[in-house]
Amino acid sequence: MKLLKNTLFFLFCSVSHLVFGTKIDTVSTYSQSMGKEIKAVIITPDKYSKLNKALPVVYLLHGYSGNYSDWMKNVPEIENYSDRFGIIIVCPDGNFASWYLDSPEIPEVKYETYIASELVNFIDKRYNTIKNRNGRAITGLSMGGHGALYLAFRHQNIFGQAGSLSGGVDLRPFPENWGIPDLLGTYAEYPERWNQNSVINLTYLLKPNSLHLIISCGTEDFFYGVNQNLHKKLSNNNIPHTFISAPGGHTWGFWSNHINYQMHFFNQYFVNHNL
Repeated sequence: MKLLKNTLFFLFCSVSHLVFGTKIDTVSTYSQSMGKEIKAVIITPDKYSKLNKALPVVYLLHGYSGNYSDWMKNVPEIENYSDRFGIIIVCPDGNFASWYLDSPEIPEVKYETYIASELVNFIDKRYNTIKNRNGRAITGLSMGGHGALYLAFRHQNIFGQAGSLSGGVDLRPFPENWGIPDLLGTYAEYPERWNQNSVINLTYLLKPNSLHLIISCGTEDFFYGVNQNLHKKLSNNNIPHTFISAPGGHTWGFWSNHINYQMHFFNQYFVNHNL
C-alpha cells in the first residue's frame, strides 16, 4: 500500500463475526421536506439497551444506483465495528441518484436536508447518542463519498469527522453521467450549479482542524484523478487530512478493505475526545 502525504496507516486484527451480538434493524424514517418515508439500517452494539451510555454515531452512505441495504449485503462485517468500538452505525437510503443534494431542478429531491437535519434528529431522538458534532462521523463510497464530504463541509456544526471512499469529489469532469444533469441541469447551461455542488470547490469552508478527514481512493479508479486534486488542494490550504492511495479500482473489494481503516480512524477521534 502506498501512503501519500498526511496519511496514517492503521494496523488491526480481524475479528470473528461470531463473537458479536449486534442488533440490526431496518427502520422507516419520515422526511418532512420530501413528504415520504425513507428506510435506513441501524446497527447497535450487543446489550445496547443495558449500556446506559450515550454512543457515537457513524453515518455510512451508499453509492449511485444503490440503497440503504448495500453495505450490509456487500460488507456484512461492518456490524463488527458497532460492538468493537461501541458505536451506532446508520446506513440511510440516498435514493438511486440523489448525490445527497437538495436539487435545484427537482424540488422533491432534498437529501441534504434529509441526512444532515431530519435523519440526524430522528436518530438522536430514538437512540442514546452523543448529541453533538464530536459524536458524529460520516463517510460513504462513490456517490456516497461525495455526499459525506459535501454534507460535512457544509454542516460542520453537525459532523466532526468525515471520510470518502472512491468519492466523486468533482462533478464537472462528468457532465453527462450518473443522473447529475437531472439534479443540477446541464453543465453547459448551469456551470455555477456544478461548481457550487462539487466538493473540491467547498474547501474554502474549512479551517485547519475544523474537520477530522480521511479520503481513500484506488489508483485504478476512474475517480482517482479528482481525489488526487482534492488531496493537493487540501494540502495547499494547510487543511490536515489523511489521504490513502492504494492499488484498486471502483470495487466492493477496495471499499470492504478500506472501510476498516476509516472506522479505526473515526474511533481514534472518539477515544481522543473521551467519548
